[in-house]
Amino acid sequence: MHEIIEKIKFAIEQDQVNINERIHTSVYDDSENASYHVARNIGDTINVRNQEGKPTVLGLATGSSPIKIYEYLVKFHREESLSFDNVHSFNLDEYYPMQPDAMQSYIRFMREHLFDHIDMPRENIHIPDGTLTPDEARSYCEDYERQISNLGGIDIQLLGIGRTGHIGFNEPGSSEKSRTRLIRLDKITRLDAASDFYGEEHVPPLAITMGVGTIMEAKKIYLVAWGENKAKIIKRAVEGVVDQTVPATFLQNHDNCEFVLDAAAASELTKCKSPWLVRECDWSDQKLVKKAVIWLAQKLGKVVLKLTNEDYNENGMSGLMATYEAAEEINLKVFNQLQHTITGWPGGKPDVDDTTRPERAAPFPKTSLIFSPHPDDDVISMGGTLLRLVDQGHDVHVAYQTSGNIAVFDDDVLRFLEFSAEVFDDDQVKSHVEGMAKAVKFQLHEKKEGHIDSLEIQRLKGLVRKTEANAACRYSGVKEENVHFLNLPFYETGTIKKDPIGPADVERIYHLLEKVKPHQIFAAGDLSDPHGTHRVCLQAIYEAIAQLKSEGKIWLENTYVWLYRGAWQEWDINDIEMAVPLGPKDMLRKKKAIFKHQSQKDVAMFPGSDKREFWQRAEDRNKETALKYDQLGFAEYAAMEAFVRKII
Repeated sequence: MHEIIEKIKFAIEQDQVNINERIHTSVYDDSENASYHVARNIGDTINVRNQEGKPTVLGLATGSSPIKIYEYLVKFHREESLSFDNVHSFNLDEYYPMQPDAMQSYIRFMREHLFDHIDMPRENIHIPDGTLTPDEARSYCEDYERQISNLGGIDIQLLGIGRTGHIGFNEPGSSEKSRTRLIRLDKITRLDAASDFYGEEHVPPLAITMGVGTIMEAKKIYLVAWGENKAKIIKRAVEGVVDQTVPATFLQNHDNCEFVLDAAAASELTKCKSPWLVRECDWSDQKLVKKAVIWLAQKLGKVVLKLTNEDYNENGMSGLMATYEAAEEINLKVFNQLQHTITGWPGGKPDVDDTTRPERAAPFPKTSLIFSPHPDDDVISMGGTLLRLVDQGHDVHVAYQTSGNIAVFDDDVLRFLEFSAEVFDDDQVKSHVEGMAKAVKFQLHEKKEGHIDSLEIQRLKGLVRKTEANAACRYSGVKEENVHFLNLPFYETGTIKKDPIGPADVERIYHLLEKVKPHQIFAAGDLSDPHGTHRVCLQAIYEAIAQLKSEGKIWLENTYVWLYRGAWQEWDINDIEMAVPLGPKDMLRKKKAIFKHQSQKDVAMFPGSDKREFWQRAEDRNKETALKYDQLGFAEYAAMEAFVRKII
């Protein structure tokens, strides 16, 4: 109950600070609570209108953001008898061309996540038709508008937001008066969708979308956004001026629009990033003091120890100055906090005073267990630290949570099979491998774009990733018996969409933890992974740990959990609790470990919106972290890997 109250208090506190914001925003600590808020309001509206005998008209969105909202609506239907019998829905958009049964079809998406689980009459469901000819599409769009109008307009419109600031598929340049129409997709939008279509070249060039004008006529609008990758565009939409190049800014002109955000998506808003600029702060919160001092130093381009009383007073921190005697006192306090995060001994340095060190001196050596969601996240995100742990004599284990099989190109499977066929001298074995290669080649030739691989090909692609992971571990000095392939079942769907985490996933992690009994657990906290695999893998680890704790496992009391990032983003310097410096030779060794993952080299199957190769992202982010410490007045290192400790 206390936890729920704290979450509500957090949301209320964030909701009250509206200065600088041109749109009402509600910030929740996580997307689950935020989703519940939206779903509850939609459900309550439907109930009220049902009691009045009036229909409810919903404008619905697709993508990952509204999925949990739909789950709650299904739950309300099943457990609270929420009826959708008098509800009409109009979806925002659909790719064009698009067959309704294609994996990427929004018709299929809506059926899987909502419509197949509620009592909404099929004739009340409206989703743009991606099978029409261009001429048919024009009249279809006009009719779409008429149907909305005939029902009295949309009561509640649900929106997500794209990296370009698009709402629906209204790309930059869309008019505020635009209506439902066929539109050409922006290059960035197509790049962001590339993963869903197994390559940018397969993303449809066009889409049918409701217009901005159509959206703006809705009586109530909820725009939902989760994750740090949405933070910059959210700030632009909420605090920037109305601009046709960022269509979401048009929502500032709506009199009943609410942005519902998790803390990560709201992190760039002034009230979250620098709250001292908009309200009085509680300066007894040492984390807030640290954040404020770092912000001020970065803003002024000064090292921490050179900040002055005037710097604080002139930048909204007079309250902080009233708490301390002088700037020097604050500066030294924060400088020491940052200094104590830096260590070249990620497993703890033996036989020293560890009072101010991020890791304990004892026991030494430690058993370190590194969880890697995909078969290359370990070396990409913390390869330098992994090598350091091995070099310093710790017993390092690596657990690959998923097979990563969907991220392997078809050509790689054929290449390995052809190689295998040439290796064997035994005619019978060679004939078997050649037959397998021929069958696989036929299957791949017959496979249509975006279709699921056969189980055999999925297995072979998983083996490609497994052999690469083994090679990287050998190079890094990890003992063969310490490499664990968990192949969590939730991942093995053959598609980008994965199953929810289940007991079987948690059980495999539970048994590994109980077997290894690590003093350190390293896990991926890189939650902006666009496909959600990192988030689900971390959830499975937390659930396994919770189960072990409930059983009173004594060894767990001496275990630290460290969260790493790197493949998709890096920790903010305010949050870093352990920073491991890397020299040029360390970075070279890390890159060589990453290069062992040859199937992901040069062009990865799912690069996300960042065109750099993973080794380039890792190197750049590690250098940027080191540079930030340098600019704050610390020793100049070539690179740094960063970690945040999770209290369990």
